[in-house]
Amino acid sequence: MNKIQKLGLAILVSTAALAFGHGSVTPQPVDTKGLENLGKEWLEENPYKGNKTAIEIGEHAYSENCARCHGLGAVSGGIAPDLRYLEDNIDGDEWYMERIRGGAVRNGNVYMPPFEGVLNQEAMWAIRAYLITLPKD
Repeated sequence: MNKIQKLGLAILVSTAALAFGHGSVTPQPVDTKGLENLGKEWLEENPYKGNKTAIEIGEHAYSENCARCHGLGAVSGGIAPDLRYLEDNIDGDEWYMERIRGGAVRNGNVYMPPFEGVLNQEAMWAIRAYLITLPKD
């Protein structure tokens, strides 16, 4: 293999690592066994705040479904919001749930797909429970 071929191979491997480094782009199911079933009505406030099981489930769910855009440990690299800075109150809960359920579209461009119908309410709140435990810096 000559120098140019080696460079091309290195670029290909690096690109693949970046493209797949945060997991699949297909939403991944979240096992919410061990969490209280929240029913069919969507809650406005996080019922799992401080719940150790929910935080663990949320960390895994975040890594599988959110980290590719919002960054590992929710440390954003630019375009997607840094979720560590969401307010830890009902206003933050409402904004979070509105965004995760409905996604984000601006000028016809999808910045975040809607997760309603993909993730259940328990998974969404578990992710939120994880996010509010993260240090801000």
